[in-house]
Amino acid sequence: MFLKLLLILVFSSFNLWAQNLSEERIWKIDSRKKAIYLGSGIFHLSQGSAQNKILGIRSSYVPSRGYERLVIDFSQSLPPKIYGHISQKIKKIQIDFFDSELPQSISSLRNSQYVKNVDFLALDENQVNMEINLKSEVNFDIFYLENPGRLVVDIKP
Repeated sequence: MFLKLLLILVFSSFNLWAQNLSEERIWKIDSRKKAIYLGSGIFHLSQGSAQNKILGIRSSYVPSRGYERLVIDFSQSLPPKIYGHISQKIKKIQIDFFDSELPQSISSLRNSQYVKNVDFLALDENQVNMEINLKSEVNFDIFYLENPGRLVVDIKP
Protein backbone atom coordinates (compact mmCIF):
# COMPACT_ATOMS: atom_id res chain seq x y z
CA MET A 1 0.00 0.00 0.00
CA PHE A 2 2.79 2.40 0.91
CA LEU A 3 4.57 1.66 -2.37
CA LYS A 4 1.40 2.39 -4.38
CA LEU A 5 0.93 5.69 -2.58
CA LEU A 6 4.57 6.61 -3.15
CA LEU A 7 4.32 5.81 -6.89
CA ILE A 8 1.15 7.88 -7.25
CA LEU A 9 2.81 10.79 -5.47
CA VAL A 10 5.93 10.59 -7.67
CA PHE A 11 4.04 10.39 -10.96
CA SER A 12 1.62 13.16 -10.03
CA SER A 13 4.49 15.47 -9.05
CA PHE A 14 5.81 15.50 -12.64
CA ASN A 15 3.04 17.97 -13.48
CA LEU A 16 4.66 20.53 -11.18
CA TRP A 17 7.64 20.96 -13.52
CA ALA A 18 5.98 20.31 -16.87
CA GLN A 19 5.34 23.12 -19.33
CA ASN A 20 1.67 23.87 -19.84
CA LEU A 21 1.59 24.29 -23.61
CA SER A 22 -2.00 25.53 -23.58
CA GLU A 23 -0.91 28.59 -21.58
CA GLU A 24 2.33 29.32 -23.47
CA ARG A 25 2.69 31.34 -26.64
CA ILE A 26 4.49 29.26 -29.29
CA TRP A 27 6.22 30.90 -32.23
CA LYS A 28 8.56 29.94 -35.04
CA ILE A 29 11.88 31.77 -35.23
CA ASP A 30 12.05 33.89 -38.38
CA SER A 31 15.05 34.96 -40.46
CA ARG A 32 14.42 38.66 -39.87
CA LYS A 33 14.04 40.96 -36.93
CA LYS A 34 10.38 41.67 -36.18
CA ALA A 35 10.82 44.13 -33.28
CA ILE A 36 8.07 42.27 -31.42
CA TYR A 37 9.42 41.64 -27.93
CA LEU A 38 7.90 38.80 -25.91
CA GLY A 39 8.30 38.11 -22.22
CA SER A 40 7.57 34.39 -22.14
CA GLY A 41 6.73 31.44 -24.32
CA ILE A 42 8.15 28.69 -26.46
CA PHE A 43 10.06 29.19 -29.69
CA HIS A 44 11.45 26.82 -32.29
CA LEU A 45 13.32 26.53 -35.57
CA SER A 46 12.47 23.24 -37.25
CA GLN A 47 14.58 23.59 -40.42
CA GLY A 48 18.22 23.87 -39.52
CA SER A 49 21.62 22.64 -40.64
CA ALA A 50 22.73 19.25 -39.42
CA GLN A 51 26.11 18.60 -37.80
CA ASN A 52 26.55 22.15 -36.58
CA LYS A 53 29.17 23.30 -34.12
CA ILE A 54 28.69 26.19 -31.72
CA LEU A 55 31.60 28.53 -32.31
CA GLY A 56 30.92 31.10 -29.62
CA ILE A 57 28.64 33.65 -28.03
CA ARG A 58 29.05 37.42 -27.99
CA SER A 59 27.05 40.40 -26.80
CA SER A 60 26.81 44.12 -27.35
CA TYR A 61 24.87 46.89 -25.67
CA VAL A 62 24.41 50.34 -27.13
CA PRO A 63 22.23 52.54 -24.88
CA SER A 64 20.81 54.52 -27.83
CA ARG A 65 19.38 51.31 -29.34
CA GLY A 66 17.67 50.42 -26.07
CA TYR A 67 18.46 46.70 -26.18
CA GLU A 68 21.30 44.25 -25.66
CA ARG A 69 22.10 41.80 -28.45
CA LEU A 70 23.37 38.25 -27.87
CA VAL A 71 24.67 36.38 -30.91
CA ILE A 72 25.42 32.65 -30.98
CA ASP A 73 27.68 31.73 -33.91
CA PHE A 74 27.53 28.36 -35.72
CA SER A 75 29.82 26.57 -38.16
CA GLN A 76 27.20 25.96 -40.89
CA SER A 77 25.36 28.44 -43.12
CA LEU A 78 22.15 27.99 -41.07
CA PRO A 79 21.66 27.52 -37.33
CA PRO A 80 20.70 24.00 -36.19
CA LYS A 81 17.20 22.90 -35.22
CA ILE A 82 16.24 24.83 -32.09
CA TYR A 83 13.70 24.49 -29.29
CA GLY A 84 13.59 27.11 -26.55
CA HIS A 85 11.57 28.30 -23.58
CA ILE A 86 11.47 31.73 -21.93
CA SER A 87 10.43 31.79 -18.28
CA GLN A 88 10.04 35.10 -16.45
CA LYS A 89 9.19 33.19 -13.28
CA ILE A 90 12.72 31.81 -12.97
CA LYS A 91 14.37 34.55 -15.11
CA LYS A 92 15.83 32.10 -17.58
CA ILE A 93 15.89 31.18 -21.27
CA GLN A 94 16.60 27.54 -22.02
CA ILE A 95 17.57 26.64 -25.58
CA ASP A 96 18.24 23.19 -27.04
CA PHE A 97 20.38 22.95 -30.20
CA PHE A 98 19.87 19.66 -32.05
CA ASP A 99 22.49 18.04 -34.33
CA SER A 100 25.07 20.27 -32.65
CA GLU A 101 28.28 19.91 -30.73
CA LEU A 102 30.09 22.07 -28.25
CA PRO A 103 33.78 22.97 -28.55
CA GLN A 104 36.24 22.18 -25.75
CA SER A 105 35.87 25.68 -24.33
CA ILE A 106 33.63 28.62 -25.03
CA SER A 107 34.18 32.17 -23.86
CA SER A 108 31.80 33.65 -21.30
CA LEU A 109 29.97 36.95 -21.55
CA ARG A 110 31.42 39.95 -19.78
CA ASN A 111 29.79 43.21 -18.78
CA SER A 112 26.32 42.19 -19.87
CA GLN A 113 23.52 44.63 -19.14
CA TYR A 114 20.74 42.04 -18.62
CA VAL A 115 22.41 38.60 -18.54
CA LYS A 116 23.78 37.20 -15.28
CA ASN A 117 25.52 34.23 -16.92
CA VAL A 118 25.28 31.70 -19.76
CA ASP A 119 25.80 27.97 -19.21
CA PHE A 120 26.31 25.34 -21.91
CA LEU A 121 25.76 21.64 -21.38
CA ALA A 122 26.41 18.90 -23.94
CA LEU A 123 23.49 16.52 -23.33
CA ASP A 124 24.94 13.95 -25.73
CA GLU A 125 27.12 14.00 -28.84
CA ASN A 126 24.32 15.58 -30.92
CA GLN A 127 22.49 17.92 -28.55
CA VAL A 128 23.57 21.01 -26.63
CA ASN A 129 21.55 22.86 -24.00
CA MET A 130 22.16 26.55 -23.29
CA GLU A 131 20.76 28.37 -20.26
CA ILE A 132 20.72 32.16 -20.19
CA ASN A 133 20.23 33.34 -16.61
CA LEU A 134 18.86 36.87 -16.40
CA LYS A 135 19.35 39.69 -13.90
CA SER A 136 15.74 40.94 -14.13
CA GLU A 137 12.50 40.54 -16.03
CA VAL A 138 13.07 41.48 -19.66
CA ASN A 139 11.55 40.90 -23.11
CA PHE A 140 13.01 39.22 -26.18
CA ASP A 141 13.06 39.35 -29.97
CA ILE A 142 14.66 36.16 -31.32
CA PHE A 143 15.61 35.57 -34.95
CA TYR A 144 18.34 33.91 -37.01
CA LEU A 145 20.76 34.99 -39.73
CA GLU A 146 22.34 32.98 -42.54
CA ASN A 147 25.83 32.66 -44.06
CA PRO A 148 27.23 32.12 -41.47
CA GLY A 149 24.44 30.76 -39.28
CA ARG A 150 23.70 32.81 -36.19
CA LEU A 151 20.96 32.93 -33.55
CA VAL A 152 20.26 36.50 -32.41
CA VAL A 153 18.57 37.31 -29.10
CA ASP A 154 17.70 40.96 -28.54
CA ILE A 155 16.92 41.77 -24.90
CA LYS A 156 15.23 44.89 -23.54
CA PRO A 157 13.43 45.86 -20.36
